Amino acid sequence: MSLAGKTLFITGASRGIGLAIALRAARDGANIAIAAKTAEPNPKLPGTIYTAAQEIEAAGGKALPCLCDIRDEAQVAAAVAKTVETFGGIDICVNNASAIHLSTTEQTPMKRYDLMHSINTRGTFVTSQACIPHLRTSAKKHGVAHILNMSPPLNMERKWFAPHVAYTMAKFGMSMCVLGMAGEFEKDHIAVNALWPRTVIATAAVQNLLGGDATMKGSRKPTIMADAAYAIFHKGAEETGKFFIDDEVLIASGKTDLSEYKSDPTTDALFPDFFV
Repeated sequence: MSLAGKTLFITGASRGIGLAIALRAARDGANIAIAAKTAEPNPKLPGTIYTAAQEIEAAGGKALPCLCDIRDEAQVAAAVAKTVETFGGIDICVNNASAIHLSTTEQTPMKRYDLMHSINTRGTFVTSQACIPHLRTSAKKHGVAHILNMSPPLNMERKWFAPHVAYTMAKFGMSMCVLGMAGEFEKDHIAVNALWPRTVIATAAVQNLLGGDATMKGSRKPTIMADAAYAIFHKGAEETGKFFIDDEVLIASGKTDLSEYKSDPTTDALFPDFFV
């Protein structure tokens, strides 16, 4: 099974989990549209759409860097159109771009609330909406197309909302897209699923916002999410509306030793992520 010749439209693919998913697909010879808004290097956020494109092509794939702010539906539409013009269609949509601001209700500026909801929930909806006609065409040809959201299981428990209501609402909004779109597009053989990590993943957001070096040591590498996503992309259309956890996907596929994914091979103390 291979993603050779398949086209993935990935938001937030200039770094972190999005880039890791792109690189895993590139090893098969996939086409990757990198839909992200980082065009200039930032000392705190390594990676741009252009450096990502270089890495993807070095890994064996074809890359299309798309300067795209998913808060702007016109930019999303243009990026999708350019992807279809370049590669002939879209087979997989990965909604990875996300904003995080962990704060209580009284300490959440509305500017941050709006940012999280416009990127996480609205951006996921807009991107999916723009890709669906092309995914429908792909599914008719191949039997299945995929939307995969980097969002958590819908665990509607008070403990996940109380510390950061705004962030939880924004992430669960992405998961509600999974629930609804899985049912809406089941007849079109578009599988719509979510993927979420068991543990914290070592990304720039964790380094800068969630505890720095100490948290990074207790994290897993983004490659665990990439390998889990890769496994999901090989599932049939009947596997839809699911909320997958990265290590469960890999264990189910036959991989029992997950030690290669540790950021620090010497530690056994891994930090659990939110919502699991």
